[in-house]
Amino acid sequence: MMIRKFFTVLMLSGLWQYVNGQNVYNLTVSRDRNLILFHDNVDKQQKKLLPPEVISNISTDESINLQVTDAMIREVDQMQESIEFDSTLNRQQKIKYLKGLESLVKGYYDNRNHRDYPPSTAPMLLESFRESVLLDKNNQSIEPVIIKFPYGVGKILINGFLYPTENPGIANSRINLLRKYCEMYPDEILPVLNRNPNIAFADNYIKIAAYRDIRKLYDYAAARNALGNRIRNHPDSLVKLVAKMATSKSGQLYFPFLDNLLGGKITFEEIDKVKEDNIGYFRLMVNTRIEYARKILPPVKDTATEIRALTTMMARKAKDGFIRDINALHSVSDERVRFRKLEGLTPQELYYLIVLGEDEIYTSSYLNVYKRIFQRMTFPRGDSLLMTVHGDYFRKFIKMAAGYNMLNDFLGRMEKDNATTTMKAFVIKLETTKDLEESVDVADSYSSIMDKDTALAKFILDEVKWNYQRNVKENNRRGMVIYNILKVLFESADTSKRTDLSAQLGIPPVYSVDYKSLADDSGRIIQQVFFYGDDDKDGQLSFANFMAMFRRKPEWKITENANWVNISSSRGKPVIIYANKPLYDGKNDLDEEAQLKLIEFLNAKNLHPSIIIHRGHSYHLESTLKKLPSSADIVVLGSCGGYNNLNEVLNISENAHIISSKQVGTKTVNEPILQAINNSLLAGKNIDWIAIWKELSVRFQKDAAKEMFDDYIPPYKNLGAIFIKAYRKSMGRDAVAINN
Repeated sequence: MMIRKFFTVLMLSGLWQYVNGQNVYNLTVSRDRNLILFHDNVDKQQKKLLPPEVISNISTDESINLQVTDAMIREVDQMQESIEFDSTLNRQQKIKYLKGLESLVKGYYDNRNHRDYPPSTAPMLLESFRESVLLDKNNQSIEPVIIKFPYGVGKILINGFLYPTENPGIANSRINLLRKYCEMYPDEILPVLNRNPNIAFADNYIKIAAYRDIRKLYDYAAARNALGNRIRNHPDSLVKLVAKMATSKSGQLYFPFLDNLLGGKITFEEIDKVKEDNIGYFRLMVNTRIEYARKILPPVKDTATEIRALTTMMARKAKDGFIRDINALHSVSDERVRFRKLEGLTPQELYYLIVLGEDEIYTSSYLNVYKRIFQRMTFPRGDSLLMTVHGDYFRKFIKMAAGYNMLNDFLGRMEKDNATTTMKAFVIKLETTKDLEESVDVADSYSSIMDKDTALAKFILDEVKWNYQRNVKENNRRGMVIYNILKVLFESADTSKRTDLSAQLGIPPVYSVDYKSLADDSGRIIQQVFFYGDDDKDGQLSFANFMAMFRRKPEWKITENANWVNISSSRGKPVIIYANKPLYDGKNDLDEEAQLKLIEFLNAKNLHPSIIIHRGHSYHLESTLKKLPSSADIVVLGSCGGYNNLNEVLNISENAHIISSKQVGTKTVNEPILQAINNSLLAGKNIDWIAIWKELSVRFQKDAAKEMFDDYIPPYKNLGAIFIKAYRKSMGRDAVAINN
């Protein structure tokens, strides 16, 4: 039965001062023994809130915890008595409201840490309950109460008025709650409408959803259900257009031209004429992108309704239609054969192949595409090229030119003043960019520039310092953070000085990895290697070469099953390497199955890899990143570490040390790197990246693979990754959008 518990809970919660000097509320014993069970049920829900650890964890604000305690204990007790002794209520009504009160307290407890139910809702819950009871006992709708209070209050409250009969306002109240939820979370509109397709306000909210996320609308419009039908019959022109595309077999190919289709600048028939023509379709996309760039001078922003869809499709076609083919022919010496697919492409189209193919293009492929850009220009000038694309992706182009040692050639194709202006533009106004990609491009370029042109490197550093001071004067916090990080990184480019980046940027060490941080609680260092079977047998060959490092070596022992191998150290410190087998049968995704079975095994055995190695073509990297564990402290990508890949790795493991390459990984370089890492681990030593790279540099100095080794970027020179870590540390993990 109801006890005098308010004083007790305050004592348990350390909230004595709240009631000091006040009278403790005394609850009268119930007169109706038939209601005791229902009062007890309310009490049971209240008691869940009594423990101090529950109350104290509701909010970090003690005053809010006091309000919660007062509402959920004292006010609920008062409400129980009010119901008990209300002579206007019959027994069934009293049971109804006591059950409603039980549901209210339970609802608060169950949802106390959810986003829709802030702790401060407790007093409002009791207030809304009292108002609802007054209306309900007179058979009046509680809808005005649902409208008046926030979503979270209404959602909990409405569950209390379902027994034994519903309030006449329940139906409309539910509609109001759905409306409030859609307004609070517009990205959830379509999932909500999918469950309630016939709701009266559906058409208005379909339109809102359409202008927020066209891609999501497209997916729902294609569904053969009630919501899909409602979308397809919607009166709005944009919604109708998306619905038409969604029901077409070529819908994905129309999507990049959505804005021009909507504006009547292009027709479905015009797209149909080129959609099967690799060059024609790519050309149409390039011209569309350049037109957007003309309207929105650099850099292109995502103001066009679906420019992201255009860019995504351009990147896909650039890789699928051109880059992978010329990469695959890398051993063909006859350029006319290897680069035949590029015949007919304009300089601008070649430009977009480079900037959109960053993640996959080989060094030799890049150099030949770059050469062809200027061979096909009437006046082969660098500034003219940038003007023809209206500066779109110009930072990416400059970063890649620096990375492939072509920046001096590119700048040399301009008048000196124009070259200076271009490099000033390369550095300026980074604080206005939508995300971090362009800042990361600037950061990534510096090591390459420093190695080849110290004068240009000094110019860039001076520009960074000037931009930092400009942002200080403008009191732009984002700008100050961006340029301060760049300044510190560029000043640290001379690694002989061993600049303490950890101290200056507040991030973990970048020059080394502590051995103990890699070991698990049992002292073991767990590694996981991702292999992929391919029809060209590259994956199988890579796996065979990898295994050769360990076979018949006394310090390693190997066991295996149908899906993976286990390589364990038999000497030195405990190191265990798990690698899935590269399985391929031409039909089934056996790699995926093997990798998932291995991950399931590792999880079951509580084995958490601290070193992850990707071995496979760069187009397999996305699959590896999807399976990347948060325990990874060292990640060897073995293929291009462009912004998207770096960002994805650091989203999962925020302090990971990343080794990447400008082109596809090669066993000639991969294996010496992995051997050097494993030698340190077996000896129980910390991973010293500078020492490892110095030793490897000597090894490759006169080796035929020196050029390939030079394409590998060690963690301490991966300025893009370091920049992302430092930025998140300064601005917060999720602070990538413009924020002054």
